[in-house]
Amino acid sequence: MIPIPLFPDINGHTPFALRGSSAISQTTFRTQVSALASALPAEGRVLNMCADRYWFSVALFAAITRGLMTVLPSSAAPEHIASLSAQQPGLLVLGDQPVSPVSDLPYFKVDTVRDVIADAPLHNPLIPYDRPVACLYTSGSTGAPTVHYKTFGRLRRSSLGGAERLWGVAGGACSVVGTVPIRHMYGLEFSVLLPILGGGLMSTQIPFFPADIVTSLEEVPEPRLLVITPFHLRKLVESGISLPRIAAVLSATAPLPIDLAQQTERQLGCAVIEIYGSTETGQLATRQPAHDATWHTVNGSTIEMRDGEAWAIGEVYETPQLLNDTLELLSPTAFRLVDRKANMVNVAGKRSSLSFLNAALCSLQGVQDGAFCLPERGTNSDVERLAAFVVAPTLNREAILSGLKAHVDPVFLPRPIVFVESLPRDGNGKLPAHVLDALISTHITRRA
Repeated sequence: MIPIPLFPDINGHTPFALRGSSAISQTTFRTQVSALASALPAEGRVLNMCADRYWFSVALFAAITRGLMTVLPSSAAPEHIASLSAQQPGLLVLGDQPVSPVSDLPYFKVDTVRDVIADAPLHNPLIPYDRPVACLYTSGSTGAPTVHYKTFGRLRRSSLGGAERLWGVAGGACSVVGTVPIRHMYGLEFSVLLPILGGGLMSTQIPFFPADIVTSLEEVPEPRLLVITPFHLRKLVESGISLPRIAAVLSATAPLPIDLAQQTERQLGCAVIEIYGSTETGQLATRQPAHDATWHTVNGSTIEMRDGEAWAIGEVYETPQLLNDTLELLSPTAFRLVDRKANMVNVAGKRSSLSFLNAALCSLQGVQDGAFCLPERGTNSDVERLAAFVVAPTLNREAILSGLKAHVDPVFLPRPIVFVESLPRDGNGKLPAHVLDALISTHITRRA
């Protein structure tokens, strides 16, 4: 395919990002990208570990300019980085920290180009459509993280399709505030690539607590898009904190309960949009769960059933992508989501899904967090039994079971119920498989 420009055709003086009250222009961003690209080696791969969203973006686009693959780990845990380094030898770490966040690998501090001043017309490099530019890892919520490579043309096409859908709901291009990790596919697409390639405005902050989210939103002009996860959205809404006006809330990484979507729209007075996708596919479909249970595909993508399995088809994919979910297909561009295949459980001949059960558990008054699981069947058990980890300081086992009986079949009631102080979720609000396995080993297997 014909090479495509790296940057959209936007006036260089247009604000690109905001850090506090200071605006960073398109010219500054592109100048720093060019300067960093010139300082990088001509060959190899880079590990982008920048903590600030702006410098992460400079490093990512500099690597693309230089023709280098950017590796994006799903976790900064030493064991994950060690495994990744073994798979990707010769990595150069790019970061904005005073000291390298990764030991035993060469380090380049990217914000050394902070004071570079443009003294020549800005260059807009042409990038081959099929050039692989990013290597991402799945979150590990259903097993060991797996690797997926992304090409520039397909990332760009996906971002533009997302901008068309989201800006249409929000009423125009937005200032984007994201609470999500920038090295995860969701955070990359919607808090980094969406504002850069879709004509929005980037917030450099990555807020976590409700008060920090308010501050980040107040720093950027309207219209505003808040990119968040269901877990953090519930915490934000339940905090009751006053928020500045938001045009739309975007949610992904886990099913968004309908009651939470409806409460958010009532409380914040804005549209709530949910994204369906994965590391493998990127964004695939959207819906507005407070009003419609049906998902509608984006980017010219379609869904096709082959031998009972759902496949995503479209120009944003190098090859058709098998979906790890059970779908009810309504048309090639519309479907209802049943659940992830890995979340479907069968107890005493009856089927349910962990996502449904988790939503029922977390909807109970007094439950701050919770997760069902299916431990291995004991040697003396003829029937598999579900268990649950619950964060609910004011409740006891009987109160949990009584509340669940109103929502679920008795065969799915958890035995045992393990009360914990907190659940160690990652930045996307997920419980990685190895974390859940460790909880089961510590609290259930050892006492069985």
